Amino acid sequence: MKVFRASCVALTVVAISIGLATQAHAISGAVRVTVVKAAVGVGAGAGRGTLTFRHRNYPFTMQGLSVGITAGASINKLVGRADYINELADFSGTYTVVGGGGALIGGISGVQLKNDKGVIITLQGPKAGLELAANISTVVITLDPSRSTPD
Repeated sequence: MKVFRASCVALTVVAISIGLATQAHAISGAVRVTVVKAAVGVGAGAGRGTLTFRHRNYPFTMQGLSVGITAGASINKLVGRADYINELADFSGTYTVVGGGGALIGGISGVQLKNDKGVIITLQGPKAGLELAANISTVVITLDPSRSTPD
């Protein structure tokens, strides 16, 4: 019985240590973005946003193209997180997007983006317009660190 308890305690300590180590290496930032989209089959969208990372706000732009079942136009105001950022330069780049949503005057949108540096952006929020979407997209994010401001 003592060996079993000691084993349980040891496994618990190992599990907590692994959890703490993973969290210590995963740096996150808050993301706010407004995106305007229009599409019939193939869609295009553009937007502006802010990444809050290490106590600073960094403006960025987004441009994207989607292919799939898409029709309509919408304005999306999304908030979320960017996870697994090792350094600020990791945030910029080309992201693959798989997401969906719908709006009839108003609705809810959710999307997850991932780039080749391992950064994952998860966003959600309201959308306004008339749109139905279930597509795969590519989004290019360009960060402008020269215009950063304190958080």
